[in-house]
Amino acid sequence: MVSTQPNHYGFAKRELDYLRSCDLYRSLNIDNSLKGSVRIRHNNQSNILNFCSNDYMGISTRKEVIKSTKKSLRQISPCSSRLITGNTPELERLEDMLAIHRNTQTALVFPTGYVANIGTITVLGGKNCVIFSDELNHASIIDGCRLSDAEIRIFRHNDVHDLEQKIEQARGSRRKIVVTEGVFSMDGDFANLKEICDICHSHDALLVVDDAHGDFIFGNPRDRSFSGVPSYFGVNSKVDFHISSLSKALGCFGGYVATSRQMRELLINRSKQFIYTSSIPSHLCVSAMTAMEIAESGHLQYKLFRNIDFFGRELCKMGLVADQPRTQIIPILIGSEKNAVRFSKLVLKKGILTQPIRFPTVKKGCARIRISISALHTRVNILNAVDAIRYAAAKLKLI
Repeated sequence: MVSTQPNHYGFAKRELDYLRSCDLYRSLNIDNSLKGSVRIRHNNQSNILNFCSNDYMGISTRKEVIKSTKKSLRQISPCSSRLITGNTPELERLEDMLAIHRNTQTALVFPTGYVANIGTITVLGGKNCVIFSDELNHASIIDGCRLSDAEIRIFRHNDVHDLEQKIEQARGSRRKIVVTEGVFSMDGDFANLKEICDICHSHDALLVVDDAHGDFIFGNPRDRSFSGVPSYFGVNSKVDFHISSLSKALGCFGGYVATSRQMRELLINRSKQFIYTSSIPSHLCVSAMTAMEIAESGHLQYKLFRNIDFFGRELCKMGLVADQPRTQIIPILIGSEKNAVRFSKLVLKKGILTQPIRFPTVKKGCARIRISISALHTRVNILNAVDAIRYAAAKLKLI
């Protein structure tokens, strides 16, 4: 029987009171899609424009994807891990497509991108290993590093000189692993992948790239592959582990690792996050395969880049960003957590949904509004958002 004594949950009340006092308290909203993933019902407010979704190309609500998913629905879940009875033909086909997409020997699907990061890094780590991780890496990378039993050395964000210095200090025969994101999820900037690849090659270090926010958007401009940030910078073959999500630009569900055959076998045999969890259902594999065919056409990326350019120029005019954004993730730096929450509420009054990003997602005092641009946003949608942002920024004396 659960105790109902007042002091039994006292620690929880104290923690929640502290979060409220610091403007760090979070609560769940209820959101429903009304028209694609851009126009939604947010709590009790209808017709809200969504500028914080990771459905960057609007594929999650495409009729082709929904139709193929319904048609393939034979079983809700395999109710088993893949090493028991959960390895379906659809999973194998999806992995073959993902390997071709990333130009690697093989791929391995995980339930989510978060789990793919933890499941890979914990296998690669160990007591005879040093992991070098960018200070702004995603929480899933941080958790994977902590669970890996490896020594962890954090290098300054995108600072290749600091990375090289720290690797040179790690002398001996210990295994060295460098982990970075392709597009950083809260800052929207690219990793300096060319230089990082050179450093890894010089120091015999494995390179892991979490490309969740670059996959299916960026790629080799010559062949229009959209196979991610490593391909965009021409270093695809120099990355040992391409980790990504199926629930961002692809608009579906799941995560994956693209790598060599030998490393895939190692993950299958050693990754607890792979071994001891149920596999994703076959109909979700079909969703992803259908979405990949849509993404490969390239017209959605064109619309997305056009929207990024237009929205970025408007923010530059207001002085809210210093440089023209290069990716679909555009942060408006606010500073205080309290003002970030106020900013979000002010733009919501104008029918624009954004979310304040606060500690521990970012450092204390570095709160921001994280804008996510979609290919589905129209010119009118963007101008409405710009007007709302101008209103909120003026109210908070940011402009």
